[in-house]
Amino acid sequence: MKRILKNFVNGILLIVPIAAVIYVVYKMFVFFDGLLGNYLRSYMKEDYIPGIGIILTILSITLIGWLSTQFILGSLFRFIDRILSKIPIVKTIYSVIKDTVHSFLGEKKSFSKVVLIKQPNSHLTSVGFITSENVGDFYNEYKEYVAVYIPQTFQVAGFTFLVPKDQVTVIEVKAEDAMKFVLSGGMTSK
Repeated sequence: MKRILKNFVNGILLIVPIAAVIYVVYKMFVFFDGLLGNYLRSYMKEDYIPGIGIILTILSITLIGWLSTQFILGSLFRFIDRILSKIPIVKTIYSVIKDTVHSFLGEKKSFSKVVLIKQPNSHLTSVGFITSENVGDFYNEYKEYVAVYIPQTFQVAGFTFLVPKDQVTVIEVKAEDAMKFVLSGGMTSK
């Protein structure tokens, strides 16, 4: 009986991660293929091949990126950016989304510095990421502070702490490895 239970557990340990990855990749494929694929499907009917929507989406995003560097359309995109940045409520949503996308894909990646911070009055240490080294821009009295994002284990949520610069230790660890370590609860180190 123990052998059967052990084989069952081994099967779960093998199948669940593989099935979860396949499921997530499938859902992402369906989502991205559907962005423009649903529009194409109505015209192509039986001739539609799954994946054409993804290819068209990638080509469209690339074309828009190129057009944004051209004078006339680049000016239009900058104008739209300025408008969205001035409309009450919309500007808050727009700036959060824009800053988040830029932090992952822009030239200045926000999660590039991995740090350790000690919890006050304890021997506990948290792994975090410096998201801003200019907290004084946000609140003048905190010029000597940095913003540190501490992700929560098994979630995408986390906390942002304002920490004195002298209480932050920058460590030489890749941001991806640190994020895996924290999100897995320390079970995955690389």
